[in-house]
Amino acid sequence: MIYKKILIATDGSELANRAVAHGLKLAKELKVPVVVVTVTPMWSALEIAHEARLSTVNPVERYQESAAFWAQKILNEADEQAKAAGVSFELVHVPESAPAEGIIATAEKQGCDLIVMASHGRRGLGRLVLGSQANEVLAYSKVPTLIVR
Repeated sequence: MIYKKILIATDGSELANRAVAHGLKLAKELKVPVVVVTVTPMWSALEIAHEARLSTVNPVERYQESAAFWAQKILNEADEQAKAAGVSFELVHVPESAPAEGIIATAEKQGCDLIVMASHGRRGLGRLVLGSQANEVLAYSKVPTLIVR
């Protein structure tokens, strides 16, 4: 199969950055564009309640701002890598979504015929989750998926 458009999922972790590099190298060899996506999970009610107990003003808004900041930082890094690789690319942030769902939906919406992602990623408040999502993408996506270890 010849791939025509590759989706690369990243959470900014070291392993995800290796997946980005691998996906960009593949795209360059095939002379195809990429879509780099990062997904911000929805805020957790428990984490927001904890922030409220700390007297944080507007904890949901604060979480959303923090998540958007980190997503932009991750996408800026991918932007630099894609430019250095000389690959045509688009950057996408999917806010407030289950990571696997956001990855699969973006691949389908963008017409990607391959997903490249890391085998696992980072977790926690203010972090973008991939990791255990790899199994879910493999289980539910109709798009072939390349897992980078």
